[in-house]
Amino acid sequence: MKFHKQGYPSLIIVLLFSIILNGLIYFFANDIAIIKWLGYAISAFLIIVILQFFRSPSRNFVIGDGEIISPADGKVVVIEEVMETEYFNEKRLQVSVFMSPINVHLNRYPISGILKYFKYHPGKYLVAWHPKASTENERTTIVVEDKQGRAILFRQIAGALAKRIVFFGKENTDVKQTDECGFIKFGSRVDLLLPLDVELNVKLNDKVKGGISTIARFK
Repeated sequence: MKFHKQGYPSLIIVLLFSIILNGLIYFFANDIAIIKWLGYAISAFLIIVILQFFRSPSRNFVIGDGEIISPADGKVVVIEEVMETEYFNEKRLQVSVFMSPINVHLNRYPISGILKYFKYHPGKYLVAWHPKASTENERTTIVVEDKQGRAILFRQIAGALAKRIVFFGKENTDVKQTDECGFIKFGSRVDLLLPLDVELNVKLNDKVKGGISTIARFK
Protein backbone atom coordinates (compact mmCIF):
# COMPACT_ATOMS: atom_id res chain seq x y z
CA MET A 1 0.00 0.00 0.00
CA LYS A 2 1.39 3.39 -1.02
CA PHE A 3 0.33 6.95 -0.27
CA HIS A 4 -0.33 8.83 -3.52
CA LYS A 5 1.57 12.06 -4.12
CA GLN A 6 -1.70 13.92 -4.77
CA GLY A 7 -2.45 13.57 -1.06
CA TYR A 8 0.63 15.34 0.30
CA PRO A 9 -0.87 18.87 0.31
CA SER A 10 -3.96 17.62 2.16
CA LEU A 11 -1.84 15.64 4.61
CA ILE A 12 0.35 18.67 5.37
CA ILE A 13 -2.74 20.82 6.01
CA VAL A 14 -4.22 18.22 8.37
CA LEU A 15 -0.92 17.80 10.23
CA LEU A 16 -0.55 21.57 10.66
CA PHE A 17 -4.17 21.84 11.84
CA SER A 18 -3.58 19.03 14.35
CA ILE A 19 -0.41 20.66 15.69
CA ILE A 20 -2.14 24.03 16.12
CA LEU A 21 -5.28 22.49 17.66
CA ASN A 22 -3.38 20.41 20.18
CA GLY A 23 -0.97 23.28 20.90
CA LEU A 24 -3.88 25.56 21.79
CA ILE A 25 -5.40 22.86 23.98
CA TYR A 26 -2.05 22.33 25.73
CA PHE A 27 -1.66 26.03 26.59
CA PHE A 28 -5.29 26.88 27.42
CA ALA A 29 -7.13 23.69 28.40
CA ASN A 30 -4.55 21.05 29.27
CA ASP A 31 -6.16 20.46 32.67
CA ILE A 32 -9.54 19.55 31.10
CA ALA A 33 -9.17 15.90 30.17
CA ILE A 34 -12.23 15.65 27.94
CA ILE A 35 -11.06 18.57 25.76
CA LYS A 36 -7.52 17.19 25.55
CA TRP A 37 -8.69 13.74 24.46
CA LEU A 38 -11.22 15.27 22.06
CA GLY A 39 -8.33 17.10 20.38
CA TYR A 40 -6.40 13.86 20.07
CA ALA A 41 -9.45 12.07 18.64
CA ILE A 42 -10.17 14.78 16.05
CA SER A 43 -6.52 14.83 14.93
CA ALA A 44 -6.32 11.05 14.65
CA PHE A 45 -9.59 10.86 12.74
CA LEU A 46 -8.53 13.47 10.16
CA ILE A 47 -5.12 11.88 9.63
CA ILE A 48 -6.64 8.40 9.16
CA VAL A 49 -9.22 9.77 6.68
CA ILE A 50 -6.51 11.43 4.57
CA LEU A 51 -4.24 8.36 4.66
CA GLN A 52 -7.00 5.99 3.55
CA PHE A 53 -8.48 8.37 0.97
CA PHE A 54 -5.18 8.90 -0.88
CA ARG A 55 -4.02 5.31 -0.65
CA SER A 56 -2.73 3.63 -3.80
CA PRO A 57 -2.92 -0.13 -3.25
CA SER A 58 -0.66 -2.58 -5.09
CA ARG A 59 -2.66 -4.65 -7.58
CA ASN A 60 -2.25 -7.24 -10.28
CA PHE A 61 -3.74 -5.21 -13.10
CA VAL A 62 -5.69 -6.77 -15.94
CA ILE A 63 -4.51 -5.87 -19.45
CA GLY A 64 -6.49 -7.27 -22.35
CA ASP A 65 -6.77 -6.33 -26.01
CA GLY A 66 -10.42 -5.67 -26.73
CA GLU A 67 -11.34 -5.35 -23.06
CA ILE A 68 -12.51 -2.11 -21.45
CA ILE A 69 -11.24 -2.05 -17.87
CA SER A 70 -12.87 -0.01 -15.12
CA PRO A 71 -11.10 3.33 -14.67
CA ALA A 72 -12.18 3.59 -11.03
CA ASP A 73 -13.17 1.74 -7.87
CA GLY A 74 -16.82 1.95 -6.91
CA LYS A 75 -20.34 0.85 -7.76
CA VAL A 76 -22.05 0.79 -11.15
CA VAL A 77 -24.95 3.24 -10.78
CA VAL A 78 -25.97 3.94 -14.40
CA ILE A 79 -26.25 1.77 -17.51
CA GLU A 80 -28.23 3.47 -20.25
CA GLU A 81 -28.18 4.57 -23.86
CA VAL A 82 -27.57 8.31 -24.23
CA MET A 83 -26.89 10.86 -26.95
CA GLU A 84 -23.25 11.98 -26.64
CA THR A 85 -22.93 15.54 -27.99
CA GLU A 86 -19.43 16.70 -27.02
CA TYR A 87 -17.24 14.55 -29.25
CA PHE A 88 -18.93 11.67 -31.10
CA ASN A 89 -22.36 13.27 -31.69
CA GLU A 90 -23.98 9.86 -31.69
CA LYS A 91 -25.74 7.48 -29.35
CA ARG A 92 -23.49 5.72 -26.86
CA LEU A 93 -23.85 3.30 -23.98
CA GLN A 94 -23.16 5.12 -20.71
CA VAL A 95 -21.79 3.16 -17.76
CA SER A 96 -21.23 5.22 -14.61
CA VAL A 97 -19.13 4.21 -11.60
CA PHE A 98 -19.82 6.05 -8.33
CA MET A 99 -16.87 6.43 -5.95
CA SER A 100 -17.78 6.89 -2.31
CA PRO A 101 -15.35 8.63 0.08
CA ILE A 102 -14.04 5.23 1.22
CA ASN A 103 -13.09 4.08 -2.29
CA VAL A 104 -9.68 4.48 -3.91
CA HIS A 105 -9.95 7.69 -5.97
CA LEU A 106 -7.05 7.13 -8.32
CA ASN A 107 -8.27 6.81 -11.94
CA ARG A 108 -6.76 4.62 -14.67
CA TYR A 109 -6.98 4.38 -18.46
CA PRO A 110 -9.64 1.83 -19.49
CA ILE A 111 -7.92 0.99 -22.82
CA SER A 112 -4.57 1.51 -24.50
CA GLY A 113 -4.22 3.83 -27.48
CA ILE A 114 -3.83 7.49 -28.38
CA LEU A 115 -5.30 10.22 -26.20
CA LYS A 116 -7.27 11.96 -28.94
CA TYR A 117 -9.15 14.55 -26.91
CA PHE A 118 -9.10 16.19 -23.50
CA LYS A 119 -11.14 19.09 -22.14
CA TYR A 120 -11.76 20.50 -18.68
CA HIS A 121 -15.25 21.88 -17.94
CA PRO A 122 -15.87 24.10 -14.90
CA GLY A 123 -19.29 23.55 -13.40
CA LYS A 124 -21.51 22.81 -10.43
CA TYR A 125 -21.06 20.38 -7.54
CA LEU A 126 -24.28 18.42 -7.60
CA VAL A 127 -24.24 15.08 -5.79
CA ALA A 128 -22.44 12.59 -8.02
CA TRP A 129 -25.52 10.39 -8.59
CA HIS A 130 -27.64 13.34 -9.80
CA PRO A 131 -28.89 12.79 -13.40
CA LYS A 132 -27.45 16.15 -14.49
CA ALA A 133 -24.03 15.61 -12.89
CA SER A 134 -22.62 14.31 -16.20
CA THR A 135 -23.35 17.56 -18.03
CA GLU A 136 -23.48 20.27 -15.35
CA ASN A 137 -20.83 19.39 -12.76
CA GLU A 138 -17.16 20.25 -12.93
CA ARG A 139 -15.64 17.51 -15.09
CA THR A 140 -13.00 16.47 -17.56
CA THR A 141 -13.70 14.68 -20.84
CA ILE A 142 -11.13 12.24 -22.25
CA VAL A 143 -11.23 10.24 -25.49
CA VAL A 144 -8.85 7.35 -26.14
CA GLU A 145 -8.68 5.54 -29.51
CA ASP A 146 -7.01 2.13 -29.80
CA LYS A 147 -4.90 0.83 -32.70
CA GLN A 148 -8.01 -0.67 -34.35
CA GLY A 149 -9.68 2.76 -34.41
CA ARG A 150 -12.13 1.93 -31.62
CA ALA A 151 -12.66 4.94 -29.38
CA ILE A 152 -14.23 5.43 -25.98
CA LEU A 153 -14.96 8.59 -24.02
CA PHE A 154 -14.78 8.79 -20.26
CA ARG A 155 -15.41 11.63 -17.84
CA GLN A 156 -14.07 12.42 -14.39
CA ILE A 157 -16.96 14.13 -12.62
CA ALA A 158 -16.79 16.12 -9.38
CA GLY A 159 -19.40 15.43 -6.71
CA ALA A 160 -20.76 17.43 -3.81
CA LEU A 161 -17.54 16.94 -1.84
CA ALA A 162 -15.04 16.73 -4.70
CA LYS A 163 -13.55 20.16 -5.31
CA ARG A 164 -10.55 19.23 -7.39
CA ILE A 165 -10.11 17.02 -10.44
CA VAL A 166 -6.59 16.17 -11.57
CA PHE A 167 -5.77 14.70 -14.99
CA PHE A 168 -2.21 13.70 -15.88
CA GLY A 169 -2.40 13.08 -19.64
CA LYS A 170 -1.82 15.17 -22.77
CA GLU A 171 -3.50 15.06 -26.15
CA ASN A 172 -1.89 13.07 -28.97
CA THR A 173 0.23 10.92 -26.67
CA ASP A 174 0.24 7.15 -26.31
CA VAL A 175 -1.43 5.84 -23.16
CA LYS A 176 -1.42 2.36 -21.67
CA GLN A 177 -4.40 0.51 -20.25
CA THR A 178 -4.50 0.60 -16.40
CA ASP A 179 -1.83 3.33 -16.13
CA GLU A 180 -2.69 6.24 -13.84
CA CYS A 181 -4.60 8.98 -15.63
CA GLY A 182 -5.91 11.19 -12.84
CA PHE A 183 -7.34 11.70 -9.39
CA ILE A 184 -10.63 13.08 -8.06
CA LYS A 185 -10.54 14.32 -4.50
CA PHE A 186 -13.29 13.53 -1.97
CA GLY A 187 -16.19 11.70 -3.61
CA SER A 188 -17.09 11.61 -7.27
CA ARG A 189 -17.90 9.42 -10.27
CA VAL A 190 -16.58 8.37 -13.66
CA ASP A 191 -18.76 7.96 -16.77
CA LEU A 192 -17.77 5.75 -19.70
CA LEU A 193 -19.40 6.38 -23.09
CA LEU A 194 -19.01 3.17 -25.08
CA PRO A 195 -20.03 1.99 -28.57
CA LEU A 196 -23.53 0.53 -28.53
CA ASP A 197 -22.37 -2.86 -29.78
CA VAL A 198 -19.95 -3.64 -26.92
CA GLU A 199 -20.44 -6.82 -24.93
CA LEU A 200 -21.34 -5.53 -21.46
CA ASN A 201 -19.77 -7.36 -18.53
CA VAL A 202 -21.41 -5.55 -15.58
CA LYS A 203 -24.88 -4.83 -14.28
CA LEU A 204 -26.36 -2.17 -12.00
CA ASN A 205 -25.01 -2.13 -8.43
CA ASP A 206 -21.98 -4.27 -9.29
CA LYS A 207 -18.83 -3.38 -7.35
CA VAL A 208 -15.82 -2.78 -9.60
CA LYS A 209 -12.11 -2.15 -9.08
CA GLY A 210 -10.03 0.23 -11.13
CA GLY A 211 -7.51 -1.50 -13.34
CA ILE A 212 -8.97 -4.94 -12.62
CA SER A 213 -12.70 -5.25 -13.39
CA THR A 214 -13.77 -5.64 -17.01
CA ILE A 215 -16.63 -3.24 -17.80
CA ALA A 216 -17.18 -4.43 -21.40
CA ARG A 217 -15.53 -5.96 -24.43
CA PHE A 218 -15.34 -4.67 -27.99
CA LYS A 219 -16.97 -6.90 -30.59
